[in-house]
Amino acid sequence: MAYDDQNIFARILRGELPAIKVYEDEQVLAFMDIMPQADGHTLVIPKSPAVTLLDLAPEAAAYTIQVVQKVAKAMEKALDVQGIVLMQLSGAAAGQTVPHVHFHLIPSSIHELGKHGAVMGDQVQIQALAEKIKAAL
Repeated sequence: MAYDDQNIFARILRGELPAIKVYEDEQVLAFMDIMPQADGHTLVIPKSPAVTLLDLAPEAAAYTIQVVQKVAKAMEKALDVQGIVLMQLSGAAAGQTVPHVHFHLIPSSIHELGKHGAVMGDQVQIQALAEKIKAAL
């Protein structure tokens, strides 16, 4: 599938849509999911235009996973959680809803997860959780 540069994450990367950012550098952006499955649900995306993990250059994939690990450690510390669910859905058949490769970091156990994309989260609470995670980075 060709990369659609009008997808929501591409628009966030260009600053056309807002995001509650947790971490950003020249290659990667981490921000809060506005329809979280659990408090603190964070997304990590490479800035490279890739639809799925299989489309992402190996060097970009390696760097992105290093940032995933960094953010996950900050989440554990900042939110005092004992576990992080890491999800990466590649392709619509696997449940991917935004055609830009991304990693979900969800502080909880698999048994506590809510349905993704079902309910808009409290933006004030999401912002407060983002500040805690940023402070731990």
